[in-house]
Amino acid sequence: MPESLLMKLPWLVLFAPLLAAVAIMCLCGDRRGCSAVLSIGAIVASLVGSVCLFAAYHGEVVPPEHPLIWLQVGDPIAAGSLTFDFGFQLDNLSLAMLLIVTGVGSLIHIYSWGYMREDRAVPRYFACLSLFTFSMLGIVLANNLVQLFIFWELVGVSSYLLIGHWFEKPSAADAAKKAFLANRIGDFGFLLGILIVWGVLGTVSFGSLSATVKANREAFSAVATAAGLLIFCGCVGKSAQFPLHVWLPDAMEGPTPVSALIHAATMVAAGVYLLCRVFFLFTPDALLVIAWTGGITALIAALMAVQQNDIKRILAYSTLSQLGYMVMAVGVSGPEPAMFHLTAHAFFKALLFLGAGSVILALHHEQDIWKMGGLRNRMPVTFWTFLIGTLALSGMPPFSGFFSKDEILAQALNQNRALFLLGTGVAMLTAFYMIRLVLVAFTGTARSDAASHAHESPAVMTVPLVILAALSIAGGAIGQVAHPFGEFARAIHPAAADSTVAMICGTLAMLLGMTLAWRCYRKATADPLPHLLGAPARWMRDRFYFDELYAWLNRWTQELLSHAANFADRWLIAGAGVRGVSGLTQLTGSALRLFQTGNLQTYALLFAAGLLLLLYLFL
Repeated sequence: MPESLLMKLPWLVLFAPLLAAVAIMCLCGDRRGCSAVLSIGAIVASLVGSVCLFAAYHGEVVPPEHPLIWLQVGDPIAAGSLTFDFGFQLDNLSLAMLLIVTGVGSLIHIYSWGYMREDRAVPRYFACLSLFTFSMLGIVLANNLVQLFIFWELVGVSSYLLIGHWFEKPSAADAAKKAFLANRIGDFGFLLGILIVWGVLGTVSFGSLSATVKANREAFSAVATAAGLLIFCGCVGKSAQFPLHVWLPDAMEGPTPVSALIHAATMVAAGVYLLCRVFFLFTPDALLVIAWTGGITALIAALMAVQQNDIKRILAYSTLSQLGYMVMAVGVSGPEPAMFHLTAHAFFKALLFLGAGSVILALHHEQDIWKMGGLRNRMPVTFWTFLIGTLALSGMPPFSGFFSKDEILAQALNQNRALFLLGTGVAMLTAFYMIRLVLVAFTGTARSDAASHAHESPAVMTVPLVILAALSIAGGAIGQVAHPFGEFARAIHPAAADSTVAMICGTLAMLLGMTLAWRCYRKATADPLPHLLGAPARWMRDRFYFDELYAWLNRWTQELLSHAANFADRWLIAGAGVRGVSGLTQLTGSALRLFQTGNLQTYALLFAAGLLLLLYLFL
């Protein structure tokens, strides 16, 4: 392909979904098919362009940067003015992420047509879906921090619209607001980090920043840890890391394809992508904080998933846990293992969410796994593909999750033994709660009328499941041969012995989790863990009361301050101040008007009384 045409492809990849969103809102009206064709066609075009770019630039040593427009904030002569261009950056990291976003996104778009066909707001749904895709692609292609932050906020807005698609439901509206506000907290820290980086290094371009930091690390060392942790705040919000993890499970209130898109390859992956993109800015101290934040998130999310009964919430907490794995990987070893696991996770988590959507649609929107059962024979394609996704997520060899998770554990064993033990425990919990889900939802006998009458979903929904299942199987092999997904653990930093120990420990932990789940749930008609564990099971089911804790803190901080401000505004400023002064003036005027009677005798009497008062005062 000619170079001139290749240079235009990134703009096609980026703007095709935006043009589709605008066309849907302006031209489609209530025509559902029109909106679906435009949205699906746009992302497929982006996928084709991404494949062409990957084939042309994969393996480039120097990433080409190509500006579209040049922007400057401030006096061009004065020192400290902010200058940046609106361009794109093509390197191994962005090319890999383009394939993930457009590839998995295309399958989710196609699946959406089967899942959402009867919804009364299909055009609005596909318009928001295309806007979301445009925003995510903008993050991937951005070549500077300011451009990335603009698209970062667009992702937040479009995710708010998608999570609240069924806004007439109070729970969906509340979930959308919760996601939006939680992300704003993290984004505030992200913005401060960008300002510090620009103020110290004088640039926001990734290429210039990397060159400056490598040439003179001391120029940034004084504030490097603070700046790195503030930028990490953006990841904590978008990738739902502890303590801002509470919004992601509630995002399940959106349609199931939205859950798959947000949880698999786009929004929550943006935080991990950000860490990989600016990895050169982080100091060892910042990386230690990042690693432990990811590890803690992985553990508490896995524990919460053990006692959830909603099929989408189980997968949501699984996403939290796996994101914790990725963030921990960045902290202990760098971008390669994190991107490898992000890639594998995109395949099998999209598969699991879309499989859950197939079940939910077949059971007339029932999501409680204890009201399912017996679906293995009634929905064979959904069952077998869901099982493949479960085994991949659990780390069963030779599925993709085995390779990517083993690499992370090997790196942790080499760098931080405590995090290795934590990661191994999370691997056991992951296998436990996923086998629990499969046994309760798909095996045994039907526990509800809807489950007894369930049937397989149409081909428009099952074909994407089969494709994702194939990718979940082959993803490990892809990751071993295709940079920058990473190579198998023994081929990079850790020694072969570390890799072997990590592989054995991870596999044994997975088998232990599966065995425990089999013993507890293969014939269960009710969950035995609350009886066996008591209070800890209740804590896990109630998500360790993080939402209640935040509500309590909000009530005694923000709400208390708002009540105090309201009292001061209403009674001191408006009452005693504004209305008090005006009221005193009005009262004085009303009192003086009493003396204006129009009677001469009264005026003569008042005149005499005033004269006597003056004589008394002066004499």
